[in-house]
Amino acid sequence: MTARRLLFALPALVLLAAAAGFWTMLAGMQRGTFDPRGVPSALVGRPVPSFELGALPGWNKPGLSSADIAVAAREGPVLVNFFASWCVPCLVEHPQLMRLAAEGVPVFGINYNTGTQKDPGATDWLRRHGDPYRRIGVDATGRVAVDFGVYGVPETYLIDRDGVVRWRMAGPITEEILAEEVRPLLRNFK
Repeated sequence: MTARRLLFALPALVLLAAAAGFWTMLAGMQRGTFDPRGVPSALVGRPVPSFELGALPGWNKPGLSSADIAVAAREGPVLVNFFASWCVPCLVEHPQLMRLAAEGVPVFGINYNTGTQKDPGATDWLRRHGDPYRRIGVDATGRVAVDFGVYGVPETYLIDRDGVVRWRMAGPITEEILAEEVRPLLRNFK
């Protein structure tokens, strides 16, 4: 094949490869074998990024910083949960977060509230469904989500006593994930 023919064929080959990848992902989702948790996190095994977030307006909790997480983590593992009121999977995981908080597990919330996607319903959502969070910070610019490597909400991170991220869950924590992954990790990092 000449270089000129290859140049003309290259866009078609790239499109074909992208379509094959997309089709494979869709087929996996339909079979139930595609797992969004399979997307690796560069943050696991590293310290929590440094940040300071303001409080959720109209709510009775202070904002959140990496220093707050470090202080709480010295007592044992903590969870940091990115959530939003418009997020349907967040509602799926919410009962598990409520259960963990009732058991004394420190759960910190970061309201994913970027400049292009405001979340004015967060306080109503928390009133309606309950508030499992010790503190809630508002990520108004999305910068903290970027630093954590968040792909979308919900995402939850387990932080150990040394302030190191030990586990990440992309997607909702279901009852099964709570029993099979979260609880053993919490015991392991006590």
